[in-house]
Amino acid sequence: MPGSVQNAAPLTVMPANLLCSFAHERAYPIVESEYRNGESQRSVQATTSRKRWRLAKRLTPAQLASLRDFYDARKGPTEPFYFYDPYETSPKFSPDPTGQAVAGRYTVRFAGEWNQSLDLGRADVNIELIELA
Repeated sequence: MPGSVQNAAPLTVMPANLLCSFAHERAYPIVESEYRNGESQRSVQATTSRKRWRLAKRLTPAQLASLRDFYDARKGPTEPFYFYDPYETSPKFSPDPTGQAVAGRYTVRFAGEWNQSLDLGRADVNIELIELA
């Protein structure tokens, strides 16, 4: 069908040494209308949440290099990849490096551009992953 968009087709998996550095977040999309008298009205746009993972730990130089190489290989936020939430794999904390196991596997992409700061042997990177449908 002309004009239809294909689903994301990931070809790789995020390296296992980086998985535990991300914290899971959920957001429910809403429509909010605010009125002049201070009242507001909200309604949910979807019945399921959109999952996100935000980098929550400071990285060692080796982890920083690994994440930067992976980010560059995916051309930043343009290419999808598989991410295993370590708390949802079976058994826990055992991701599949081939991407074949479906337990805990999500199709994601980087959300935003690379942003980092360095401090005494550790690096802070402000980056997150966002789930694709």
